Amino acid sequence: MVAMTTVLSPPVLDWGPAAPPDAPTSRVRRLWRGPAVDPPWARPGLVVLLAATAALYLWGLGRSGWANAFYSGAVQAGTQSWKAFFFGASDAAGSITVDKPPLSLWVMELSARAFGLSSWSILVPQALEGVAAVAVTFATVRRWFGAGAGLLAGAVLASTPAAALMFRYNNPDALLVVLLVASTWAITRAIDDGRTRWLVLAGTLVGLGFLTKTLQAMLVVPALAAAFLVAGPASRLGRRLVQLLAGGVALVVSSLWWVLVVMAVPASARPYIGGSQDNSEWNLIFGYNGFGRLTGNESGSVGGGPTGATSPWGGTGLLRLFGSQFGGQASWLLPSALVLLAAGLAVTVRRARTDRERAGLVLWGGSLVGTALTLSFGKGIIHPYYTVALAPSIGATTAIGATVLWRRRASLAARVVLAASVVVAGVWSFELLDRTPTWAPWLRAAVLVVAACAAVGLLVWGHTAATRRAAAAVAVLASCAVGLAGPAAYSLSTAAHPASGALPSAGPAGQGGLGGPGGPGGVGGRPGAGGQAGFGPGGPLGGRFPGAGGFPGAGGFPGAGGSPGAAGFPGAGLGGGGARGGAGGLGGILGGTTVSAAVTGALRADAAKYTWVAAVVS
Repeated sequence: MVAMTTVLSPPVLDWGPAAPPDAPTSRVRRLWRGPAVDPPWARPGLVVLLAATAALYLWGLGRSGWANAFYSGAVQAGTQSWKAFFFGASDAAGSITVDKPPLSLWVMELSARAFGLSSWSILVPQALEGVAAVAVTFATVRRWFGAGAGLLAGAVLASTPAAALMFRYNNPDALLVVLLVASTWAITRAIDDGRTRWLVLAGTLVGLGFLTKTLQAMLVVPALAAAFLVAGPASRLGRRLVQLLAGGVALVVSSLWWVLVVMAVPASARPYIGGSQDNSEWNLIFGYNGFGRLTGNESGSVGGGPTGATSPWGGTGLLRLFGSQFGGQASWLLPSALVLLAAGLAVTVRRARTDRERAGLVLWGGSLVGTALTLSFGKGIIHPYYTVALAPSIGATTAIGATVLWRRRASLAARVVLAASVVVAGVWSFELLDRTPTWAPWLRAAVLVVAACAAVGLLVWGHTAATRRAAAAVAVLASCAVGLAGPAAYSLSTAAHPASGALPSAGPAGQGGLGGPGGPGGVGGRPGAGGQAGFGPGGPLGGRFPGAGGFPGAGGFPGAGGSPGAAGFPGAGLGGGGARGGAGGLGGILGGTTVSAAVTGALRADAAKYTWVAAVVS
């Protein structure tokens, strides 16, 4: 495959040959030059990509304050109590947990313990997870398809608006993405050398994803298993099945060890399992956070958003990811990725069982299709920012499909499909940009013009080597510009504005969604514009830090056993219209009213005499 790629691709535009598993090179040379099989621009390109990603995800990060105060409250609790840390409790005394397993909280809590509780100590680990996800995506795609494909896949991930939102936020989605990308990397290693340890690693990483966001992590398992089962090096099917079984055992153990420990602790000695109906992790895993997301039968749901065709969280169906709520978050290259996936599978369908091109399409394309269908048809709580899980597979599938066809660009049919994918990307970008007609109106027209130029460059194949190189140069550069311009602009807009509350939205104002970030509320004071009183350890109970748009409250509330609690912090508003998004707050805790002065006063009265004081929103 290496020799074939070298023959077909002019050196000046080569994506780079597929890298062998262990290309010999010195450490110094690998650091400054990269592997010898990569073109000279590969390592500098990676450095620029990672630096740009870090700048995008870290730029002005502190503006979002405590971001999602629900999780920031749990981080604060985990810095005060190791019991709260282990269980993922919302409060230091351990009365109730958040509605997810605690792995993502552990990362933020360790950071806050090391550097002190602040917006930066909570959010910087999330941003670094984003940089890591881009780096691992590059490494995984590069392994079989060359440095150019790896850079394109990484750039698509980095510039996806939902990624720019979630890697600057404190929801568990950031850690979930990097763990699932790493599991895909481990599977490619297993397919390369057939060692069972890579399957065990892949299963362990997916299991850690389960401890981040429960069953959503399992959406990639069919694609991982299918890719190894089809392309694994062992000649006997039985051997590959046994290896997969070992990976499955690792997945189960790494998924359930924490759950079993929690359930072994008597209910009287641990926090209540938040989100469950019977104080059980099993109920939470398979109900509210599990099959209820698919069926819509979610006992204890926080309430629905705008009524859709079959779901209170918006219309379901094949077009859901392209609608006003979801479209601008991650779907920019989704149509092109599906076109390239279908064409790539058609080209490779008759290949040998272990063919790497087909294996890459099955691996990444399977993850893309499985996750996309789940998000499209889920009748329960499906937030638009969940589409961040699609970003790595969209980027990788696009890069792999384009590379498979690019290696066959001497064929008119391959060039026609490539040109069609670029035109589709341009037209869809125009449509998404046109949903905010007053925001950067020049960009949507520019995308269409450049898409046309790219398509012409792909279709026109000169008779001389010089004209072919010129056409290819225009096509490659213009195609990348078409695919990345729109989402990158949306991502820059996302990074330029603070986000807070339970339902953040990526992109500029007015592009739709299930409600933008609520305005930040005050700590024990009046709410900020468009928000409500803080909901967190500070919140209406008071705290020593003033909230944005509010007034500082009184001292911290008592902890377990009546010992004074640590200083509270401002809770971001969980409802109301935000700077970006559409419908504003939803029902239940997402759209509660401001806590009255009478309730706040009643809670504070003689509060030091009690272990708990509490208020409900609705």
